[in-house]
Order: sequence, then C-alpha cells, then structure tokens
Amino acid sequence: MASTLEFVEYIVGQFNNFDKITYKKMFGEYALYYDTKVFALVCDNQLFVKTTEAGENYLKEFILKPPYEGAKPYFLIEELEDREFLSNLAEITYKELPLPKEKKRKNLKKILYF
Repeated sequence: MASTLEFVEYIVGQFNNFDKITYKKMFGEYALYYDTKVFALVCDNQLFVKTTEAGENYLKEFILKPPYEGAKPYFLIEELEDREFLSNLAEITYKELPLPKEKKRKNLKKILYF
C-alpha cells in the first residue's frame, strides 16, 4: 500500500523545525529531507528514520525494520504525536548523516545533424 500525501503532510507538520523539512515522492513512497539530507522515509503510512549512533542513544528502545523489501533497517517511529521528540530526533539524525554526494555531470557529446 502506497503512502498518502495527507499522511506525509501530517508527519512533516509534526516537526517543530518543519521549515527545514521537505519531502519528495519516490516510487509511490516519500523521502523526507532535512535541508539537503534524506533523513527519513514514509512507506505504507509509517515513519522510518535512518539509523545513527546518536539516534540509538536518543531512542534507547527502538524497533528496527526495513521500510521496503531489500532495504537496510531503519528506526520505525510509532510515536507521532510528540513534536519535540520528533524534532529532536530529526536534528540529531541530520547532524550525524554525511552530506549528499555531488552529482557528476556527464560529458555530453555534441551531435550534429545535417
């Protein structure tokens, strides 16, 4: 079951720092970005946050589950009502994630048509 846009918008609105959080639809599901870093996924109307050491320490007890078949396990976040909790988790996850790699530009060959 694909996630609904309404659920994604609700999740984004639950973060106190929502002005830094955006989303992008990918393969029927959604990636959540904190600035330029993907820090979470919304799949099947569930919130999955990337695993980090800081996240483990913050959560203390957590469920690890892959957001989709073949994916690495993420933290499954079931507490969606506590805005401060979600905002803190997003912030500490963001700080520990590496910057996204710059996309390489392919050398485009000029094709001349006569």
